[in-house]
Amino acid sequence: MKRSELFLGLLRLPVDALAVTASLLLAYRLREARVDLVPGVQLLEPATTLPSLRLYTDTFVIPSIGAFLLLSAILGLYALRSTKSSWSEMGTVIVAALLWLVGVVAWFFFVEKQLFYSRVLLFHAVFFLALFSIVGRTTLVLLQRSLLRLGVGVRIVVSVGRHTITALAKHTLEHDCRYRYVGHLPDLAGIRRISHEPVIDLVLQTDPNPDSEETVELIDYCRSRHIGYGFFPPVFSDVPHQLRIERLGMLPMMRFQPTPLDGWGRVVKRTGDLVVSAVLLVLLSPLFLLLALFIILDSGWPVFFVSPRVGDFGQRRIPMLKFRSMVCDAESRKQELKHLSHRGDGPLFKVHGDPRVTRFGQFLRRWSLDELPQLFNVFAGQMSLVGPRPHLHSEVDRYTHVQRRVFAVRPGMTGLAQVMGRSSLPFDEEVKFDLQYVEEWSPLLDLWILWRTVFAVLKKDGAE
Repeated sequence: MKRSELFLGLLRLPVDALAVTASLLLAYRLREARVDLVPGVQLLEPATTLPSLRLYTDTFVIPSIGAFLLLSAILGLYALRSTKSSWSEMGTVIVAALLWLVGVVAWFFFVEKQLFYSRVLLFHAVFFLALFSIVGRTTLVLLQRSLLRLGVGVRIVVSVGRHTITALAKHTLEHDCRYRYVGHLPDLAGIRRISHEPVIDLVLQTDPNPDSEETVELIDYCRSRHIGYGFFPPVFSDVPHQLRIERLGMLPMMRFQPTPLDGWGRVVKRTGDLVVSAVLLVLLSPLFLLLALFIILDSGWPVFFVSPRVGDFGQRRIPMLKFRSMVCDAESRKQELKHLSHRGDGPLFKVHGDPRVTRFGQFLRRWSLDELPQLFNVFAGQMSLVGPRPHLHSEVDRYTHVQRRVFAVRPGMTGLAQVMGRSSLPFDEEVKFDLQYVEEWSPLLDLWILWRTVFAVLKKDGAE
């Protein structure tokens, strides 16, 4: 570790201690002077419960310094080599300040068995605590960047291996002020030639192989000369954001996570699907009855069409519901129309001006009303509001192994591919958007897709 990095890392301790002291003393003086939350408006009464400044400092300020530093340490704010972004660190500081506030309230309520001296003082204190701590840490970051630009604390990095370094890694090393990338060397012999000037801080191997003598020699060379050694994962290099570092007992392990829609993400998405689908089913029930009546008058029974589709993980079978928009014997006539399909680029079957569509069915499809019964599938947990569209088993049987990655998440009523072109997209493009959704899911992406779906329907994008 560079000395400047160590020094600036340790400096965060006194900076945070100073931030706690300054925030609590400023909050005390503001309450003592009856400075209210609204500037220029005097609403506060004189502070009759405030202790003396000496007692306040001894019994509250000093213990608060220790408590805040402890909370910050538990949250990882004093890691000497942090991988967090500045914005992420600011968020963690705010969390530490709020936890400090909760701890103060709990201490006075459960241990002291009394209320705090002043609620306004406490409000001011937690606000200034977060503010001063963020300002102090930002100052240290700016100081460190200034030193890096002067060459102080910069890490000298070289990559080695038969394969060249990836474009993303090379771009980072060349543009991040924390590193100076010397270049790529084919083997250990090249490192030996430049090991004295400049002094190498980190060696990155691009083709690690534990059974290779070259890899073993390279690791031994770095360990004996106290040079940092790292390697890029030999697999999944195209999706680095989906790799997670975990531990299997005492052993470090790198795990591939197919989608961020896991753990709490899955819980949040399922809760949203359940609530929204239930509300929409209640609100749209009169429309459901009206559409069912028109279907019966136009082409008789049944009202619904049940299409067996492939669900999540590519194994589960789900009965996808639709308002029937075709004639009753549409499935039996599918084979005779197969040569008319305009989706010759993939396994999907689509026919422009399909003769099986009824008169009212054309209206249903124009406004995507035939898809509304899938809210029942969403409520039952068979589908989601947003996700890759579910396809037929006969279509899925023709998927490639790459295309089957879309089954990592539950299929949806709408999806990224639908708002980017609906059925007009080539099949490969549709799969590309579905895979992008699987790999980059977030609640905000779901909300954006739902918003765009409304406009896609109104603009007739790809509607049949």
